[in-house]
Amino acid sequence: MPVDDVLTRGERSGLIRRLTGRDLVGFGIGIIIGTGVFTLAGIEAKEHAGPSVVLSFVVGGTVAALAALAYAELASAVPTAGSAYTYGYATLGELFAWIIGWDLLLEFALGAAVVSRSWSGYVSNLLGLPPQWFGEDAAVNVGAILIIAILTIVAVIGIRESSWVTNALVVVKVAVCVLVIVAGLFFVRGANLVPFIPPAQPAPTTASVLEQPLLQAALGMQQSMYGIGGMFTAAAIVFFAYTGFEALANLGEETKHPKRDLPVGLLGSLIVCTLLYVAVAVVLTAMVDYRQIDEAAPLAAAFQTIGQPWVAALIALGAVTGLTSVMMVELVTIGRIGFAMSRDGLLPPKLSQVHPKWGTPHRMTIGGAVVIMLLAGFIPISELADMVSIGALSGFVIVAIAVPVLRRRKPELHRPFKMPLSPVLPIITALACLYLMSNLDIITWLRFAAWLVLGLVIYFSYGRRHARLANPTPDTARD
Repeated sequence: MPVDDVLTRGERSGLIRRLTGRDLVGFGIGIIIGTGVFTLAGIEAKEHAGPSVVLSFVVGGTVAALAALAYAELASAVPTAGSAYTYGYATLGELFAWIIGWDLLLEFALGAAVVSRSWSGYVSNLLGLPPQWFGEDAAVNVGAILIIAILTIVAVIGIRESSWVTNALVVVKVAVCVLVIVAGLFFVRGANLVPFIPPAQPAPTTASVLEQPLLQAALGMQQSMYGIGGMFTAAAIVFFAYTGFEALANLGEETKHPKRDLPVGLLGSLIVCTLLYVAVAVVLTAMVDYRQIDEAAPLAAAFQTIGQPWVAALIALGAVTGLTSVMMVELVTIGRIGFAMSRDGLLPPKLSQVHPKWGTPHRMTIGGAVVIMLLAGFIPISELADMVSIGALSGFVIVAIAVPVLRRRKPELHRPFKMPLSPVLPIITALACLYLMSNLDIITWLRFAAWLVLGLVIYFSYGRRHARLANPTPDTARD
């Protein structure tokens, strides 16, 4: 699809430009800080990396920053709904665009379902709610369903209202992270950080071969944990903590000055979150021996262990608010990705219709929310969380490749922000993402392959025949 057509469609999409750079930074922090800082840091320190989980966050943040540079260039040059999906459409063609759009829907829908179940568990612990309706042991997780339903109403009413809710929650969440860092500094023990990278050791005999990282299996290595390999495995998993910043690129058609504000939102939110992640990881692993970390609530349990229950209570409150803001942004993002795919004919055209009063893609947002509620309410999907990482990383590969391709195909396109050292740095970015993907376990790759096969079946049975490229006659319902 010609880039000029992408830009023209953005001007007549019906979406309302209301967001500023500050709103975008709030959205970015809102979706990035969540499960990663409250749970993954402790889990990965205990299971794979030890204190070197700090380096895992640095590696994950570095790869995310490289991908953000690519996103910043494309988002500033082609500010439109759909983000990586639209960039792939404009540079690599329809099939690649479908694959990346399908991956993004997986990333955000599954991420929202996982986070909603975590939210339900935290609320149950905070308020003493019945476990048969809230938490992982519930036959039907009513708490997860209810929070998605409530946030969907906010997302449908308007993007501005969504940003207000998100920014308010972000203030609370960041304050709690700062509290953890400051309060934890008084209880750090240097001995807990030695050895910083624990020596590698064989994986437990109960570990399935499908749980082995793909890279280890491909090289014929013994399945192991800790060491340098464990640090990189943890980096691939904690990358989940950085997923979501790309959601900002979906808001290009609702940003007042997208060429200026999108790079600020992307890079600014990522820098803030990386610094907070690293600081929290240092404090956590210095406070508690990594082998004794509580996997259910690592941060809260750490402060309870040292006799500071009031800090633990505030952390639980921060977790609830943090996870709420993540779900809010994920719901908004799913609506925009589906909107873009529907506008191109790859999904039914009614999904791209904008609400006449609220100016939001309400049908796609509600449809996505229904799917999320079904997943979150009835299926224990915590074991699928790694798929969020693999979906995001596959998208970043496409975005990195799209940067030099678009420069070659459209050299005259105005680019307010340029990724440095192209094409070398984009190629390095793509390879880095592929390397992290190779550190995810085999079962994650098998599930990802199954999702791709399902997506291709839908594309060839519906999307290809109804796409705008196959039917170039103007269709006002899609525009």
